[in-house]
Amino acid sequence: MSARIAVLGGGAWGTALAVTMLRAGHEVRLWARDGETVAAINERRENPRYLPGLGLDAGIFATRDLNEALAKADTVLSVVPTQVTRAVLGEAASAIPAGAPVVLAAKGIERTTGRLVSEIAREVLPQTPIAALSGPSFAADVVRGLPTAVTVAARDERRAFALAELLSAPAFRCYSSDDLVGVEIGGALKNVLAIAAGAVSGAGLGASAQAATITRGFVELRRIGAAYGARPETLMGLSGLGDLMLSCASVQSRNFAYGTAIGEGRDRAGMKLAEGAATAGIALSIARDRGVEVPIIEATAELIEGRITMKQAAARLLSRPLKSETE
Repeated sequence: MSARIAVLGGGAWGTALAVTMLRAGHEVRLWARDGETVAAINERRENPRYLPGLGLDAGIFATRDLNEALAKADTVLSVVPTQVTRAVLGEAASAIPAGAPVVLAAKGIERTTGRLVSEIAREVLPQTPIAALSGPSFAADVVRGLPTAVTVAARDERRAFALAELLSAPAFRCYSSDDLVGVEIGGALKNVLAIAAGAVSGAGLGASAQAATITRGFVELRRIGAAYGARPETLMGLSGLGDLMLSCASVQSRNFAYGTAIGEGRDRAGMKLAEGAATAGIALSIARDRGVEVPIIEATAELIEGRITMKQAAARLLSRPLKSETE
């Protein structure tokens, strides 16, 4: 069934989802603030700033006008960074058609409030159905049409399934879940752990140390998830373990690349947005408030803030008291 989809955000992932929705047979309008990006998509079918070298399918209409993008939309995909989601949804609120669900595709935690993205959306759009899309996915792979599987979550299981059907495309498979919090926690915290894995790689500490960091980091992700009431099977799925595996394995991941720069001691000024850098500190605060032990997330937050060195972080983690792996 064809629908009109509004995509908010002209970055790599917003553009990739716009392309995917077009391939799914929908009418697509994409909103972006950057006029050069809008012109490039409309006139040359490319997004050179965020997806250089990749041609885009014809048929996406890009605009800088929120009202124009949202007019008569059946579904809205919010693909702006977590830290500006509140402002963008607030600006869009009056233009979102009544009853149209907003599907959140940003991964992170608002650092000023500790809110998950769905909590931000419910505060700004109290009458709007809210869902989230998350999972292991690189924007460039999606634009190239490579097989990708993600999770679409909403508190209402029937809405989640209906949205998963709507958003699926020939090479883009959407599974559904009613564990909205679990899906969001997995997506937010994997970004922090990808920075940790990148730092280990950049510092040349070896594949064994990197595997240990990812595995023990996943334990911390599950601990925080449990404190939020997330289901273990959700965290073991695409939006948790699956996304963590992808993000910790390649410099194509902005968070892994950011961590690599930390490990190598390089200047991070001017690097592409790494949501994990904004999430690490607030994730640590949340863990402390909830009495959750997260030594890897703690070390990562301190590395990002420049309070410790890689050598100090490694020494601290290796000198922790020995205990059972299952504790």
